[in-house]
Amino acid sequence: MNDDGVSKLALAERVGPAFSVDGMLQARAATRDAIRTISALVKPGMLEEDAVDMAKRTLIASGLDLTWHPTRVRFGSNTMKAMKQASEPGIILKENDIFFIDMAPRFQAWEGDGGASFTVGNNEEYARCAADAETLFHDVRALWQAEKLSGHDLYRYADQKAKSMGWELNFDLPGHRVSDFPHAALHTGSLADYDLPPSAMRWILEIHIRHSSKQFGAFFEDMLLDDDSYV
Repeated sequence: MNDDGVSKLALAERVGPAFSVDGMLQARAATRDAIRTISALVKPGMLEEDAVDMAKRTLIASGLDLTWHPTRVRFGSNTMKAMKQASEPGIILKENDIFFIDMAPRFQAWEGDGGASFTVGNNEEYARCAADAETLFHDVRALWQAEKLSGHDLYRYADQKAKSMGWELNFDLPGHRVSDFPHAALHTGSLADYDLPPSAMRWILEIHIRHSSKQFGAFFEDMLLDDDSYV
């Protein structure tokens, strides 16, 4: 690797003074626990805005701080939208429906960030979409672990794999840094634009897939970590 590559790697993957492996893993665990807790409280007939309020209250009650991006719960057709797009207001979760949760809480000095998709009822397309988002995440993560590809190449693979699964990958969710809070003071570039192999515990891999003609999609994100963290 040349000097420019070393400098770019160091710049993009630097951490702050409070960075801690144990702290980052605690933040991740608390985030995943909160997602599971919130998902169990989402029920058909609930208004999306009420679900978001519930999610915020649940995060605070669990000892986490709301932090660097809004807490999102998205229902039905709103699961098509990129995160920076506002949800269409007034969407109510149907008896057979899909939703996802996206949150970036802070646990003490460390950032958590996570997302996952869920279904209610028995719509097989929705269930497959939600499962495929998580499957694709782990396919990309496994490739990263085995072949040490760049962030750019990981998302190129994700795009091809999503198409083979029958979905479209949304490149408006290109992955990002995570660190001790705030990561934006250290690096704001996307994982998809990173042309070096990303290191573990520095990056969030985001997968957002959408149906090509119907109004639904699914989302899954987590920190890039090796297989031992998913046992």
